[in-house]
Amino acid sequence: MRYKVTFVVGLALGYVLGSRAGRERYEQLKKSARQVAQNPAVRNAAETAGRTGREYAGKAYAVVSEKVGDAVPDSVAGRVRGLRDRAGVGADDEWGTSNT
Repeated sequence: MRYKVTFVVGLALGYVLGSRAGRERYEQLKKSARQVAQNPAVRNAAETAGRTGREYAGKAYAVVSEKVGDAVPDSVAGRVRGLRDRAGVGADDEWGTSNT
């Protein structure tokens, strides 16, 4: 799925950058993209994907830290703990969406 989305975004970007339609077509595309981005279904999907990603990252960190143990430098472990605390449940993330 990620590759399909990347392809579509690349295709759209290539069209916009390579288009000879001028500023008017660019403004139309920008308006359409803004409408899609503000669509509640798209925003919910993005929020869900972010939350799922953070959940899997936390699980991966737990598994890796169990296997690696004390081999992880304190600076790295502290940074990861800080990121996990900052994205705590019920708090706003860096995108301004809630984790509820």
